[in-house]
Amino acid sequence: MQQTTALTAGKEDYPPGDFVIWIVIYAELLAFGIFFLSYAFARSQNVELFNASQLELNRTAGAINTLVLITSSYFVVRSIAAIRENLQKQAARWMWAAIGLGSIFIVIKLFEFYTKYDEGITLSSNTFYMFYLSMTFFHFMHVILGLVILTIMATKIRHGDYTAQEHDGMETGANYWHMVDLVWIILFPLVYVIR
Repeated sequence: MQQTTALTAGKEDYPPGDFVIWIVIYAELLAFGIFFLSYAFARSQNVELFNASQLELNRTAGAINTLVLITSSYFVVRSIAAIRENLQKQAARWMWAAIGLGSIFIVIKLFEFYTKYDEGITLSSNTFYMFYLSMTFFHFMHVILGLVILTIMATKIRHGDYTAQEHDGMETGANYWHMVDLVWIILFPLVYVIR
């Protein structure tokens, strides 16, 4: 009887969060995967154009944004670890720190978009920029949605809606945020670095 209970308890924790979020995550990863494969194919047809255009990107901004998102994901993990120990104040602090870093990502990305716009670069400038602007803007919108989700989670933590026994909503939101992070970890080297 104890073994059955232990097995059942383990199944409740895996995968973490609501099952529906995993369907959403797989669908989003498929969409980004199609973007990435299309980019790779287009790049193979015009390597010189892609390499020359890639050199015009701000790699430093992209690298900083990579560190920002990875650290933000770590803070979300720390928040969930705190809530599992019923440490609501700590959980809230970690979550607000994650939101702060996500907001830094938005500011840096807006600066990059503005710089390109100021240089007269649009979706029709060339094939590289069509992909760069499309993929990074699509990801940018996911970051905004992720920040809305994290803000709702932080507010619910503050109101005591999450506890060690009931925090599936946090797990669900965290899964989405980690997906956003994972996509950037692939997008950054693919578009900014790999030549």
